[in-house]
Amino acid sequence: MKKAFAWLVHLFTASGLLAGFMGLLAAVAGDYRTAMWWMLATLVIDGIDGTFARLAHVSEVLPHVSGQMIDYVIDFFTYAILPAYLFYVATDLPATPRLLGSFAMLLSAALYYGLDGMVSADGRHFVGFPVMWNMVVYLLIFVVPDLPWPLVFGAVLALAVLHFVPILVPYPSRGGRWWMLTIGVTLLFVLSAVLNVWYYPKPSHWWQGIALACSGYYCLITLLDTWAARRKA
Repeated sequence: MKKAFAWLVHLFTASGLLAGFMGLLAAVAGDYRTAMWWMLATLVIDGIDGTFARLAHVSEVLPHVSGQMIDYVIDFFTYAILPAYLFYVATDLPATPRLLGSFAMLLSAALYYGLDGMVSADGRHFVGFPVMWNMVVYLLIFVVPDLPWPLVFGAVLALAVLHFVPILVPYPSRGGRWWMLTIGVTLLFVLSAVLNVWYYPKPSHWWQGIALACSGYYCLITLLDTWAARRKA
């Protein structure tokens, strides 16, 4: 029974790839709203499968199956490949910057996954901008769709470079500065994502503003934690 439960957890994790594939099909069909719904579904699956894995003690029950490797494979598709494709087909940039922006997402994500120490020693931060291109593309398409294309292109290149800069980005589920506030902001950001996708293509400026405010909060925490770590060092 324990093995069956453990396998079910791995299958649940792997279902994120199916949701990502459905998102890809929707993006190919030009249905960007549905593509984003599927992308949000992959985010939810990725956010809760670890809890199930710990409850099922999968690493002990199935020691020969690497749940972490399964997770990495799925994450690269849902956090890098799918967002890069959606960026290419759904944003209003000239062809060359769109292609180069997609390339920047994919190359930086691939190299980042090859780095040691993507998570800080205390486990509370990502080191460098994490592979969260799904949320970047969400913001560009559903929150700030009218941003001038040079700013969009510049932001994508800057974030690609920040993969390799030792900034400390909060890992919300693992504690840290203002932890409960960070959890609340994270939930509010997810709620704003759901509502911004729901209202698309008729935006709610209120929820767009909340999404930007939550993003600004993460930037602030990143700056404070990085600065504190430098002082301590």
